[in-house]
Amino acid sequence: MPRAIRAYVNYVDSVNRFVGHLTMYLIFVMLGILFWSAISKQLEMPSIWTLEMAQFTMVAYYMLAGGHSMQLKAHVRMDLLYSRWSETTRAKVDSFTDLLLIFYLFMLLYGAISSTHYALKYGERSYSSWAPYMAPIKIIMIIGIALMILQAIAVFFKDVARARGIQLGRPDEELEELEELT
Repeated sequence: MPRAIRAYVNYVDSVNRFVGHLTMYLIFVMLGILFWSAISKQLEMPSIWTLEMAQFTMVAYYMLAGGHSMQLKAHVRMDLLYSRWSETTRAKVDSFTDLLLIFYLFMLLYGAISSTHYALKYGERSYSSWAPYMAPIKIIMIIGIALMILQAIAVFFKDVARARGIQLGRPDEELEELEELT
């Protein structure tokens, strides 16, 4: 594989690994928000912002971690025939499905950009009693989708290389990281 593709894969993997590791801590932010919600309800002064803020935090959590979970192959795969195929056949089928995923993610990005543009132009707010602006979470969604697109392209390059019998990326680091998380 060309040096530029190898550099792209390594760079995107590094960025998504970094963002994924930072994003893991958002679960503690969400727990803190929900803890405050429980405490404030017990003190009979419930906060109107806690539920929606916990939802926004969860959206940021799974959108920003999407690229990293793709990198770790932590997504769900339906295995009817896959395990019986040779490594080359798997890589070829994965390359094809990677292209479908990239197309889907670009359509998702298009919709997210359109929705964010609307939110920024008209000052869109949530319909809750707290009524926060929607643009910040929509911008985070765009960033998360963009990171997933970059990672999907990197995974595509890895699968094409695997179909050719070439190892691309740093699989040892990814396996070690996956073992640390489990």
